[in-house]
Amino acid sequence: MCNMRGKISENYNYTIYACYGGYVVQAIINNLAPLLFLTFQREFGISLERIGLLITVNFGVQMLTDMAAARYADRIGYRACVLAAHACSAAGLICMGTLPFVMDNAYAGLVIAMILGAVGGGLIEVLISPIVEAAPSSNAKDAAMSLLHSFYCWGHVAVVLLSTAGFRILGMDRWYLLPILWSIVPIGNFLMFTRVPIRMLVEESGRTPAVQLLKSGIFWVFIGLMICAGASEQGMSQWASMFAEEGLGVSKTLGDLLGPCLFAVLMGSSRAFYGKFGEKMNLQKFMLGSGVLCIISYLLAVLMRDPLLALAGCGLCGLSVGIMWPGTFSLAVKRCPGGGTLMFACFALAGDVGCASGPGLVSFVSEHLPEYGLKAGLAAAILFPVILIVLLAASTRRNRDTN
Repeated sequence: MCNMRGKISENYNYTIYACYGGYVVQAIINNLAPLLFLTFQREFGISLERIGLLITVNFGVQMLTDMAAARYADRIGYRACVLAAHACSAAGLICMGTLPFVMDNAYAGLVIAMILGAVGGGLIEVLISPIVEAAPSSNAKDAAMSLLHSFYCWGHVAVVLLSTAGFRILGMDRWYLLPILWSIVPIGNFLMFTRVPIRMLVEESGRTPAVQLLKSGIFWVFIGLMICAGASEQGMSQWASMFAEEGLGVSKTLGDLLGPCLFAVLMGSSRAFYGKFGEKMNLQKFMLGSGVLCIISYLLAVLMRDPLLALAGCGLCGLSVGIMWPGTFSLAVKRCPGGGTLMFACFALAGDVGCASGPGLVSFVSEHLPEYGLKAGLAAAILFPVILIVLLAASTRRNRDTN
């Protein structure tokens, strides 16, 4: 046992494995609740607008956490912060399955659970990427970053498949057991992070000063790309289950498997593909093509009358958005190599702004155009991949002019 502990504490491969687990934890935090939105609505009498507010709370708190982490993560240390992240994630999941039933206001219980989970998710988002970037075993940085982010997708797939199986076995009247069971994952990864070696991404002497970073024009282009990436991804992902069940009229099991599950499988496949073959490809062109495909996928979901074709649009959206988030990280590391934890925290913050604004826009438009419902909201979300394409084109021109 002591020998095994020694190996874990010295081998950065275990650090990478723990980071993969960290993104699985974040996938649980972000994607378990959306599978239960219709259940929350029916069991607790929560309106669509208040359901949308839960999404805003999740990503809003993650934004606040990102800002705090940007300032204090380097001082406190990566290990202490990542352990706190997993503790909060586990607490949030346990509270999701308990607080709505022990508090007088069930909705308040759900909000508290979302806040706790969001603190954990926000810290994971800020810390995991720089930990992998700093690990000496991750030499092919673009590929390593894309492969890392693919584990968010595989976590999403696991959440949908295992939760769907859990709903069938336990029954929807016992849905509250699922979040408690899922808390085992962050608890296990917490124990892993107590042992693995962790080193800082950029030492103090090599960091770009905050003022210089914030004055850089290309830095703000990347901020815009992160906002659009998060909005394009979560605008579809957060509503896919409810869209399939309520908007397309298919069963919950079929809707979850062909909506959010297919979305996650194709998103993970896109990231794994780039992780394997990325060194031979032009990342910016790959992302531009992904932006175009994202627009097409949203149009399919909105315009197709056949439910299966509309669900195919949901899945295709996952394929299109897969490279957007890790691709922006990889481009930024090359163009701003001294950004350090501050840069990653700012990008995480921008991504969470997108993750909140994408589903928020879908909710707002759907609520105000009830005759069209979620289809109207998803149509409005096409705005984000359009802006992403414009920013990528501007980034390409700026890079060409600089060289």
